[in-house]
Amino acid sequence: MSGDGQELSHWFDDEAGPVVRPYAMTRGRTTSPNQHRLDLIAVVVTEEYASDPEADNSLSPEHVDIVELCRDAPQSVAELAAELDLPIGVVRVLIGDLVEDELVHVTRPVPPAELPDESILRDVISGLRAL
Repeated sequence: MSGDGQELSHWFDDEAGPVVRPYAMTRGRTTSPNQHRLDLIAVVVTEEYASDPEADNSLSPEHVDIVELCRDAPQSVAELAAELDLPIGVVRVLIGDLVEDELVHVTRPVPPAELPDESILRDVISGLRAL
C-alpha cells in the first residue's frame, strides 16, 4: 500500500466523512473578545433584525447553524455544542464572532442568590388566595 492511501485515511472517516479539525473552524483562535460571558449555561438568542445568515459569505456553515438553531428557540452554549457535535471551546469562539457581528446576543440566567426568597413567594400566593 502506498503512503498516499495512508494519508487519505487520516483525513477521512468512513462514518463521518471528511474530517475538519476544530482549529480550522475557528481559524486557529482559541478565545474571542466576548468569551468571558460564555459559560455553559449562558443562553444564546438570535437578534430579531438578523438577516438571512446564509447570504453572508463571511460566515462559516457552523456560524449559520448556530444562528438558525437560536432563531427557533434560545439555546445554551452546552446545548449548541451538543447539537452541533463540536467542542465547547470551538462553540464559544464561534458564538463570540456572532456576538461581535451582532447576529446573536447572550443572556445569563438569574443567579439563585438574586431570586426572590421562597417565603415571599408563599406570602404572595397566600395573598392571592385570600382575594
